[in-house]
Amino acid sequence: MEKLIFTFAVGICALSLVSCSSEQLDKEGQSVAPSAKASRAEEAFPNQRGEVKTAYFFGQKIQYQQIGGEAVFDSDMLLLPQDLEEGSGIKTQGTGRSKASSRWPNKTVYYVIDPSLPNPSRVMDAITHWEANTNIQFVPRTTQRGYVLFRTGSGCSANVGYSGGLQYVNLASGCSTGNTIHEIGHTLGLWHEHTRADRDTYVTVNMGNVLSGYESNFYTYTQQNMDGFDYQGGLDFNSVMLYGSYDFSANGLPTITRKDGSTFTGQRNGLSGTDISIINSMYP
Repeated sequence: MEKLIFTFAVGICALSLVSCSSEQLDKEGQSVAPSAKASRAEEAFPNQRGEVKTAYFFGQKIQYQQIGGEAVFDSDMLLLPQDLEEGSGIKTQGTGRSKASSRWPNKTVYYVIDPSLPNPSRVMDAITHWEANTNIQFVPRTTQRGYVLFRTGSGCSANVGYSGGLQYVNLASGCSTGNTIHEIGHTLGLWHEHTRADRDTYVTVNMGNVLSGYESNFYTYTQQNMDGFDYQGGLDFNSVMLYGSYDFSANGLPTITRKDGSTFTGQRNGLSGTDISIINSMYP
């Protein structure tokens, strides 16, 4: 059985919402249009950038983008406001998504589907896919304190890992079943596959082709001062959590390529074998 290799940034072990890029971002809500040839991965607020803000997350200083009242990381991952503090001091437990406290107890995700959400069958189809392939079970919420609400959003986004309270998967009408599978991956505690600490062994990130303001989407979790783990076996080019080569391109040229320069597509058909192994290792 393959094993997890846990990798921690020395002395930091914290979740960063946005990189420490010195790029100046446009004012919150300003439209950001990519090259016509570029593709887009999931976004909480499509074509928008926000104000870069600084706060403390579980005792560690981080940066994030404030868009539409949300703290946004990697375009489609959100942090809850109660986890962000002005001072450095008080929240030091549970420093990241590799911690047991960030995983859903008893491998069970309690959920509610907002009655106003269009096409709720995409949620049920995504849930069925996760249950058929992993150890995770999804149970309609009754009185549980910790649960996820599937609701209408501006784009596709989710909170990362178990929070112990109300959290969200936000789905615009254009978010497919595959996008929902991807967002549930974040809910369970998965990062984007291309942010592995060892990803430079397998791919080349072409920052010069990345749309301005989205550079942090292409930083590894260690570069962003957050803890995590790399699953043994290398970067999975079939992962439902992976960006495609042209995602967030400013000029129609690839943002990510294999080491030989070839391009690839980020699929949203379903979980790969490695996606399944990772989750079953996190939730044995």
